[in-house]
Amino acid sequence: MLKFFADRGGTFTDIVAVTDQQTIIQKLSQHPQRFLIVPIPHQQWVIVYKLLSENPEQYQDAAIQGIRDIMSLGTNEPIPTTAIEVVKMGTTVATNALLERKGDRVVLLITKGFKDALRIGYQNRPNIFARNIILPTMLYEEVIEVDERYNAQGVELQPVNIAQVKQDLQTVYHKGIRSCSIVFMHSDRYPQHEQQIAQIAQEIGFTQISISHQVSPLMKIVSRGDTTVVDAYLTPILRRYVNQVAKQLPQVKLMFMKSDGGLVAASQFQGKDSILSGPAGGIVGAVQTSKRAGFELVITFDMGGTSTDVAHFKGEYERQLDSEIAGARMRVPVLAINTIAAGGGSILFFDGSSYRVGPESAGSNPGPACYRRGGKLTVTDANVMLGKIHPQYFPSVFGIDGNLPLDKQIVLEKFSELSQEIAAVTGNQRTPEEVAAGFIAIAVENMANAIKKISLQRGYDVSQYTLCCFGGAGAQVACLIADTLGMKTIFLHPYAGVLSAYGMGLADIRAMREKGVEQPLTPELIPQLQELMATLEIQCRNQLTSEGVNGEESVLKKLNLKYAGTNSTLNINFASDIATMRTEFEIEHQNRYGFIQPEKTLIIESVSVEVIQKMDTPEEPLIKRTRPINEAPKPVETVRMFTDNQWHDTPVYRREDLQAGDSINGSAIIVEKISTIIVEPNWQARLTERNHLVLQR
Repeated sequence: MLKFFADRGGTFTDIVAVTDQQTIIQKLSQHPQRFLIVPIPHQQWVIVYKLLSENPEQYQDAAIQGIRDIMSLGTNEPIPTTAIEVVKMGTTVATNALLERKGDRVVLLITKGFKDALRIGYQNRPNIFARNIILPTMLYEEVIEVDERYNAQGVELQPVNIAQVKQDLQTVYHKGIRSCSIVFMHSDRYPQHEQQIAQIAQEIGFTQISISHQVSPLMKIVSRGDTTVVDAYLTPILRRYVNQVAKQLPQVKLMFMKSDGGLVAASQFQGKDSILSGPAGGIVGAVQTSKRAGFELVITFDMGGTSTDVAHFKGEYERQLDSEIAGARMRVPVLAINTIAAGGGSILFFDGSSYRVGPESAGSNPGPACYRRGGKLTVTDANVMLGKIHPQYFPSVFGIDGNLPLDKQIVLEKFSELSQEIAAVTGNQRTPEEVAAGFIAIAVENMANAIKKISLQRGYDVSQYTLCCFGGAGAQVACLIADTLGMKTIFLHPYAGVLSAYGMGLADIRAMREKGVEQPLTPELIPQLQELMATLEIQCRNQLTSEGVNGEESVLKKLNLKYAGTNSTLNINFASDIATMRTEFEIEHQNRYGFIQPEKTLIIESVSVEVIQKMDTPEEPLIKRTRPINEAPKPVETVRMFTDNQWHDTPVYRREDLQAGDSINGSAIIVEKISTIIVEPNWQARLTERNHLVLQR
């Protein structure tokens, strides 16, 4: 049987497959340049494969094409789904729809008098000195004000005007709108009116009905409303994509990665849970592989073609409740990931006075200049210019027909032209390689600043952490990032180039439920909290039961606590002892903000329960050393690499030639089929018995 784990990124789609079928391995072994095949215990193999996410001349959907390629199927040959056990995916479909504002048309139904509540928002000013305030575009197209109202104590002040609502909904339905979001005052506690309206919308024929008390059962109408609108806007797009994939994989167990780091059955995958689907897989992969390697304090660094994602791990996944992505506010638990527009495909340009890196990306089509599709210079091209990327060690998948190597010559020409342009404008005479190194330095600083935001600015000593580096471009700048931050250890998994996809296979199935509380933390409240959490746990288990998965389970119970009169919550473990919870809150508050206020009352904003079901995950093999311990690995060649403002004669090693215990002192280049690792002059690379590469200063 085959298991597929797929991550569709902005530039590349990564596929990791696990199989016990010898015939599949024999066929793929005939194409060693395209597929990485690794034997693992129990007569199984891991297959690693990368292909461009956008290649309209060759295929319609990259993930499906990757499955077809691994199964060695012809263009019109049907996929033999009986040979597939499970497909686990992360997707950027909803994220892209949000970024490009290409979701479905949505009508917002909201309590009368609050028509503009979501547009007004919280009056945040990201740029406090800006005189021209540009509000983000709203995702809803029409607004219906519903004459209804409960007060905060649950007293019905105004029943729903059923006849008027039917008439208003019928009007927008005739305009072609099929998605609606329903958001009423205090409906997180008193949802009866929302349920009435949802029933009417269903009878009229709306195909997507997002109800705020189900989507985000928490107080604050603005953030609850925003989340519900996002769900209504994206879920239809997501549903069409899921159905498209499922149609080509009938009867196959299909699962998707949620933004909170858990897997969910395809039938239950919603728009609100999909925004960080791909990056979440990377965090799971980085954390689980780092723990297997013995690292408990981890900064994850995922540099892809379009963006870079960083996250902090100290024993458990960090999540945030409030987030804003592409101008859309959401109030659902998502992994705490800091994303910046800096990746291998970030476009380089000179604005007449300074170097700029991004935020625009060349994507996968046309891609960087070296991709042979007429693209502009990017970070990837800069590394080609510096001799850190060599075409002979990259797969030949470029050009219109997808069968050519990287084009180094065009990179040399374009950087030569750019250096002449800079000299003509500024009088600053720099060689093409010095110009490329300057752009790389700017990109590295941008990415290091992203890490500082999730570590140093929150009270964590980053020098005590391991940098888990992955993504197609991450290993090219790992040493430079660590040098900038004062970090001393870098961890590179053998599947680092496709770790987001591998993370899908390492993830657990998770179901989470939340409920608002907004009451002081007192001994008398503990029994009520226990009863509420028991109800939420039953809801979680019902979801898991419906997914038909049985395995080892664990339960996490959390509180969002804050000081009375403040708005910043901290997520802590629930305990029956109040003193224990206050102590944990104060330790976290001291670390985060530098002070505590023991005299203040603690308020429970909300509670959450998460039920986790463990899944079978791929095992990692131990590698045996066949070379004498005192015999060093031999490089395949020596190349010229520009680093530290000078050219170095640099040995190139193939990772498959390295053995446990081997040690390499930089500068060096270690090439894999899925990535290139740059070891800077002041670093040492060491291979462990599990084929993990550890870089240390």
